[in-house]
Amino acid sequence: FHFAAFALKDSAYPDNWDWYHNEFLGSGGYGSNTWRPTSEILRVEDKKHPAVKGVPQTFKSSPNEWYRWANDLRKNPDIKILAAIDSTSFPLGTGPKAHEIWHEGYYPVVWTNKKYKMIYVNMGHNDIDYEHAPHNKELSHTFANEIQNKLIVSSLMWLGTK
Repeated sequence: FHFAAFALKDSAYPDNWDWYHNEFLGSGGYGSNTWRPTSEILRVEDKKHPAVKGVPQTFKSSPNEWYRWANDLRKNPDIKILAAIDSTSFPLGTGPKAHEIWHEGYYPVVWTNKKYKMIYVNMGHNDIDYEHAPHNKELSHTFANEIQNKLIVSSLMWLGTK
């Protein structure tokens, strides 16, 4: 999920990455991310999709690193945004670098592409203390959030249907 869409621009197979990011995911390439991973309020954008069935209209996520993409997914008619970061969550991230903290914008975090049986879920990067290597310490757990787990399991179940 989370890392499945991440690829820096340099690639030995640029044509394949272009299809993957622009056609399949619809997101375009990686733009930037927040840091450190933070829990945020997410808003369900499409209550009818099976992946978000039973998920509240808004819910607090597990701590996560959030990604920004090159393409505005709202402009792609093949993309169905299922959940996005709610505007009440700003600012996102804690830094220490200023560009790792977002103060405004629209950030989809779960979406499907109508041309393919796929779903992208941004969640999956818990908070880890990387500053004390080699003894990195987990500071949070991706699967410690019951509502987020429901979304992930429902997404997998939907992917398994015809």
